[in-house]
Amino acid sequence: LIIFNQFIWMSPMTTAHIESIRSLVTGLAAQLGDHQAITDSEPLFTSGRLDSFTMMQLVMQLETQFGIDFAKLEFDVTLVDSLQAIAELVSAS
Repeated sequence: LIIFNQFIWMSPMTTAHIESIRSLVTGLAAQLGDHQAITDSEPLFTSGRLDSFTMMQLVMQLETQFGIDFAKLEFDVTLVDSLQAIAELVSAS
């Protein structure tokens, strides 16, 4: 993320991550019969929209697709509770 003259520029890699994450999460939600749009800041797990089994699927996918090693993190649901939080986690990894 680069701030230049009060404009925010996101690298194509970050944009690609966000779209990949959105696709992953909406696919997991669809498996539960949820076809509603998901906003970037919407709570996914603490709201009950997605369940704990889906969280495990998400974590495994994030490990595979983005090389995140959750074994080295102090896991907290807030790390994956929204598209925005997941994107920040991916960017930090």
